[in-house]
Amino acid sequence: MFDLKKIRSDFPILDVDIHGKPLIYVDNAASTQKPQSVIDSISGLYSESYANIHRGVHHLSQKSTALYEGARKTVGNFINAGDSKEIVFVRGATEGINLVASSFLEPILEQGDEIVLSEMEHHSNIIPWQLLAERQGAKLSILPILDSGELDLSKLDSLLGPKVKLVAITHMSNALGTINDVGEVIEKAHARDIPVLIDGAQSIAHIPIDVQALDCDFFVFSGHKVYGPTGIGVLHAKAQHLQSMRPYQGGGDMIVSVSFEKTEYNEIPYKFEAGTPNIAGAIGLAAALDYVSELGIVEIDHYERDLLAYATEQFNRIDGLEIIGQAKNKGSVISFTLAGIHPHDVGTIMDMDGVAVRTGHHCSQPVMDHYKIPATTRVSLSFYNTEAEIDQIVISIENVKELLG
Repeated sequence: MFDLKKIRSDFPILDVDIHGKPLIYVDNAASTQKPQSVIDSISGLYSESYANIHRGVHHLSQKSTALYEGARKTVGNFINAGDSKEIVFVRGATEGINLVASSFLEPILEQGDEIVLSEMEHHSNIIPWQLLAERQGAKLSILPILDSGELDLSKLDSLLGPKVKLVAITHMSNALGTINDVGEVIEKAHARDIPVLIDGAQSIAHIPIDVQALDCDFFVFSGHKVYGPTGIGVLHAKAQHLQSMRPYQGGGDMIVSVSFEKTEYNEIPYKFEAGTPNIAGAIGLAAALDYVSELGIVEIDHYERDLLAYATEQFNRIDGLEIIGQAKNKGSVISFTLAGIHPHDVGTIMDMDGVAVRTGHHCSQPVMDHYKIPATTRVSLSFYNTEAEIDQIVISIENVKELLG
């Protein structure tokens, strides 16, 4: 389906040796590697086009502004936003969630109100709501997960009571790989006039996203998880919400006029982009989305599902290995435990074989609590990974068992 040799050559870091072994990078759920086109877009900006944006009349400022606003349109097109004005650049999914908590929900959240989350949320989609609930005297209501790693949607209706002011749910679990039926969640919440935020930090790189079809009120993701740079992310919000929301931060560029008596705020989305933004980050993100679009997100999805099926089959043959999370609809994530061996030891030994995996609770401690385990070893795959790499991972896991089992 893909020219894997060509694709892998687009990522310079994949040629690096680790402890004298070829790198096998399968920590993509934590952060993806960067194609040369993204690297070139950032270095090209700083070497040929850089100046601060929006207010300058000179050539470089005009050029940087065009690139930055072009990046906003690229993001909007990638997720099929109705208008690029609905795209707010933030530092990452975490800041996007915090922005919604502060600017949208806090002004309307009252004592006794509820926020619905799921048991499989990343800490970034728990703590902002927890802090807000503590300040306002509200509470969190939790949609449980089944042992399969799927949401128990049979419990959703009972949670969507008259006190619920927001549902915040992950699209794809970073710890389990589960791809949730967020369409059903949104439909049921909207039937009760409850707005919904979707955490798309994991799904953005693996499956097609159409925010208009989903009809979610808010959608957040981070650039570094979709082959772009760190320090840049996106909050997509329906225009009517952005219009009514108060500014998240104050400073330059989010204003029309300032006096000591009164400040008039800028139009959306600039009302939420105070100060000099991450210009290079936005341009690098656009280059990453262009790269993904060129490969084809549908084709990526198909390839990664085939790769996941192959990896699952191979891992299931390893004695003592238990895969945590067996959802029917999964993204390319396998979290596992090895009988009698701590995940941190697994990861340390695999690193000596050049295999980069993630170990720990993956910022999803409630998930670990559900399965009554402290941590897992996580293999998270990308379109630049191969079946041959999976075979080497299996050999590395067997090596761990031989050394410590």
